[in-house]
Amino acid sequence: MDVAVDAVAKVNDIYWYGVIVLLVGLGLYITVWSGFVQIRLLPDMLRSITERAETLPDGTKGISAFRAFSISAGSRVGTGNIVGVGIAISMGGPGAVFWMWAMAIIGAATAFVESTLAQVYKVRDRDGFRGGPAYYMQYGLRRRWMGVIFAVVITLTYGFVFNAVQTNSIVDAASTSIGFEGPGPAALVGVVVAVLTAAVIFGGVRRISGVSQIVVPVVAVAYLVLGLLVVALNLGEVPHMFELIVQNAFGIEEIVGGGFAAAFMNGIRRGLFSNEAGMGSAPNAAATAAVSHPVKQGLVQSLGVYFDTLLVCSITAFIILLSKPEYGTTAGASLTQNALAAQLGGWTVHFLAIAIFFLAFTSVIGNYYYGEANIEFLTGSRGALQVFRALVVVCVFAGAVGSLPLVWGLADLFMGVMATINLIALVPLSGVAFALFVHYTRQRIRGIDPVFHRADLPGIRGVQVWEETDAAHGGMSDRG
Repeated sequence: MDVAVDAVAKVNDIYWYGVIVLLVGLGLYITVWSGFVQIRLLPDMLRSITERAETLPDGTKGISAFRAFSISAGSRVGTGNIVGVGIAISMGGPGAVFWMWAMAIIGAATAFVESTLAQVYKVRDRDGFRGGPAYYMQYGLRRRWMGVIFAVVITLTYGFVFNAVQTNSIVDAASTSIGFEGPGPAALVGVVVAVLTAAVIFGGVRRISGVSQIVVPVVAVAYLVLGLLVVALNLGEVPHMFELIVQNAFGIEEIVGGGFAAAFMNGIRRGLFSNEAGMGSAPNAAATAAVSHPVKQGLVQSLGVYFDTLLVCSITAFIILLSKPEYGTTAGASLTQNALAAQLGGWTVHFLAIAIFFLAFTSVIGNYYYGEANIEFLTGSRGALQVFRALVVVCVFAGAVGSLPLVWGLADLFMGVMATINLIALVPLSGVAFALFVHYTRQRIRGIDPVFHRADLPGIRGVQVWEETDAAHGGMSDRG
């Protein structure tokens, strides 16, 4: 097992430098071109997330912006926010938190572009709409082969590898809470999660979004309240904590071996695993929304990056750093649990185990939907979808008995490959997102609710919906 862990780690250490160049380079380019869209349009983000769903041509209500946000949040807000942040700090030191923040701000611009593109190139299906990078690769770039590669990679990454990470983290948290050891109890946890997963994923996207929009906000808010209480109890230590984060981020004060490089690399990896900006995952959820303009969902998904990293991940970091953690280990959920217990008492160990269970479970079903959308891209066969669902359930169980370092190492590797394919596609397609952004902005300046029809920008080829007669996108549009 150690040989496999070391081999995966060596590949990641080399490969991820290339991924980071793509992530940072494209994120900065979009940020500068758009005039910091991810900061300037924050009010529009808050407005867009509360809009009601448009009515579909068959008279039914489509997936609302908030429901689509909930699917993506269900995947984003999970073990990466608690377990991943703990690993980042223990391996990279406090400075890893700074680089998580930096990548969230830069990545929000990339998230805006990829989700805007997912909206404009979405297609109709039985539940409303579906789409994502595979679809904008086929219809926008006219390179189906590239879409097929991406669809296979995201299906493997989210359906199998990332879902194994979620169950592995549930077991880690449960073992700290209950105190069990050995494969027997871990396997039992795996069976329970697998059965619950099967009950939900065989119900379709509406059941997935319905579960996510209830569970994620309740659990996340409860966790945030506890985190803010920890900060309030340690208010005098907060300035020193921020000083330590900044100093360690630039290698001024070395906390763990590797200094700046360890902080930078761990912060980037764990930040991307958590907020998924640029990976091409959230666009699959963004495409399901029935909205009047593609840019609206781009803005909503940018907000999702902030919610995930600047709020939930930060709270985890504050809980850990205000509790004098041990560095240089691969501790995950247990690090956060022990830190919270030191501040608020032993009962929080059990609370956090429950919170991790719910957050990880909603991540599992959110991850599953990303795979489903791409299975349908690869083949319309219901049989293939049923096989995929069965394999997801198997991988959910397998993650419960897997090795923590190996599972997270494989997650890093698959995540890097997926992000690379998506970012390469975004480079030539970013011009489409920019044109839509200008179209949206002109209408906002005129004081009207932005609406898009594909005839408004005839230069954008490959658009499958957004017709003038489409009742889901009716209303005035900007011809200028």
